[in-house]
Amino acid sequence: MKRERFQSRLGFLLVSAGCAVGIGNVWKFPYITGENGGGVFVLFYLLFLAIMGVPVLTMELAVGRASRKSAVQGYQALQKPGTKWHIHGWFCVAGCCLLMMYYTTVSGWMLGYFFKFAAGTFDGLTGEAVDAVFSSMLANPWEMGAWMVITVLAGFLVCSFGLQNGLERITKVMMLGLLSLIAVLAVHSLTLPNGMEGVKFYLLPDVQRALDAGIGHVITAAMNQAFFTLSLGIAAMEVFGSYMKRDHTLTSEAVRICCLDTFVALMAGLIIFPACFAFNVQPNQGPPLIFITLPRVFLSMAGGRLWGALFFLFMTFASFSTVIAVFENLQANTIDNFGWTRKKSALINGLFILIASLPCVLGYNVWINLHLIGGRDVLDSEDFLVSNLLLPLGSLVYLLFCVSKSGWGYDRYLAEANAGDGIKMPRWLKPYFQFILPVLILIILIQGLV
Repeated sequence: MKRERFQSRLGFLLVSAGCAVGIGNVWKFPYITGENGGGVFVLFYLLFLAIMGVPVLTMELAVGRASRKSAVQGYQALQKPGTKWHIHGWFCVAGCCLLMMYYTTVSGWMLGYFFKFAAGTFDGLTGEAVDAVFSSMLANPWEMGAWMVITVLAGFLVCSFGLQNGLERITKVMMLGLLSLIAVLAVHSLTLPNGMEGVKFYLLPDVQRALDAGIGHVITAAMNQAFFTLSLGIAAMEVFGSYMKRDHTLTSEAVRICCLDTFVALMAGLIIFPACFAFNVQPNQGPPLIFITLPRVFLSMAGGRLWGALFFLFMTFASFSTVIAVFENLQANTIDNFGWTRKKSALINGLFILIASLPCVLGYNVWINLHLIGGRDVLDSEDFLVSNLLLPLGSLVYLLFCVSKSGWGYDRYLAEANAGDGIKMPRWLKPYFQFILPVLILIILIQGLV
């Protein structure tokens, strides 16, 4: 079967960025920035994105583009005879499944909140009544399950139409909509009274605030966020490499994907920090920021129903772009490994993810007393396995595969990464890739597990 290709370079960039742009950019990035003192954290984040995120992203894309295959067969096509690197491909498939087992639920929350704001559910509510909307949604397995089911069915429906007619076409519309929404929301936040104080906290480096947060903690938090924002290590990006043309170097494409991803994260901060400062709300409130704190902020604004609906529409686009990108990875793996048609693959994968996502939905109500890894609930346990184990460990495997003699080898990786026009990956970085970058990834892995 002939390998599908992206229709355009813009399609590739928007789909790849859509995979990277997700809830972590808009939900996690602002509150972690708030917890770690603002501007200094942002500077470290950008540094680590350049020295860790870009190199590993080029490696995933290189394995995909050179092999023209998804995770398992990608390794098999490039590995030396007798080696077993392809086993990691199956862990990538498991990682994508595990990620979708809880991400579809959270994406459903975003969709649910969009409809709640649009329908006026929050009109006239204040204080604890706003908080109760989220609590009652979590307590209702039928409501939570319905939003999850809509997300899964819509995702696999898009993927069933193929790469160009499904994933690429829909993601282009969503990403362009997302970028437009984020610009409108940011401009609105900047015009709020006292909003510029939020911008100063967010973007002006203040060494004293960083010292108060603990400079070591700020650095490791920035390293973690820069690494995880791109969802590296579970072949989520590799599959898009397999659909790429060879017109442009992978370093150029990786830089562009990182720039788009970072633009969304930074703009999310320009929405949230001015709004928090305008209404005297602490911006470091962790996960409740999106579903409890921000609805209160929107309801304090003139036209709050509209701004709330637009914000959660933006969040829906951000999360759903990741959902369909990872679904495409699952599609590609079953098509490559089992020879299924795209329609059959969508049907079987869709049924599996629907069933596998139920524990996360039930973990907030029917199974509320179920505690798994380290006393965590179902969602946090699944997230722990993906974020703290499979992503860093998988990235380390990709790195070692691309730089070690027992793997694909640095020369072959470099030739693939530098094919085409654009920024070339320098040969002299080999010692950094072999000896320093693995240590940085190990730090993230050990810190996450500890």
